[in-house]
Amino acid sequence: MTVSIEAIDHVCVVEFSRPPHNYFDAALIGAVADACAEASARPECRAVVLASSGRHFCAGADFAGPDGDSFDTATLYAAGLPLFEIDVPLVAAVQGSAIGGGFGLALAADFRVAGPSTRFRCNFARLGIHHGFGLTVTLPRVVGDQLALDLLCTGRTVDGEEALRIRLCDRLAPEGEVRQEAVALAAALAANGPIAVQAIRRTMRAGLRDAVRDATAREHSAQQLCRTTSDFAEGVHAASERREPRFLGR
Repeated sequence: MTVSIEAIDHVCVVEFSRPPHNYFDAALIGAVADACAEASARPECRAVVLASSGRHFCAGADFAGPDGDSFDTATLYAAGLPLFEIDVPLVAAVQGSAIGGGFGLALAADFRVAGPSTRFRCNFARLGIHHGFGLTVTLPRVVGDQLALDLLCTGRTVDGEEALRIRLCDRLAPEGEVRQEAVALAAALAANGPIAVQAIRRTMRAGLRDAVRDATAREHSAQQLCRTTSDFAEGVHAASERREPRFLGR
């Protein structure tokens, strides 16, 4: 696990890496949040780009991995809450896949840049578990209540073209240029009056942190209930075996 900060004029790029799919845990999310806070506190920083190394942005939590059964979502959500408190605009550079909690991480940003091959997926229902990472709040803010319900309940994949159409992403970059486009967007934000931009952002995001905190508490409780079901075990096994799940409703 590595997290780094690179300054490019008035933009700071925070990059995280956990090969091969950038699965996260509370430690990684906490390190990402700390790096974003550190970057945004620099006097010269007016915008932050959240990026990852490798083929995929973030595959979320690895419930099928060796630590999946003990994954502590309450600690994870507490670690991620400072992402909603940084003072400057946050742009996510989303290449490859943003799945489950990785989708939630991308939605913590103010803006998202994707590519034609980017795939967004709220796969929680496909695993037999409730969604998390504040998606209860952040997803409807971006795409509206009805479409959020669609994405959460079906678990379907949204490609880059549809993501742009439904405003799930704000820019669609040419293939292989997602990070460059994200940095360009952040630079455009940074070129404006920083006091005004930050004030606009505070107004537009007023109450978001508290709403996410309350939502993640409810999400955690629902996830704990779902984790006791045989449907969740089946969903995880089906995902690891790359087959359709056979849910029994118990």
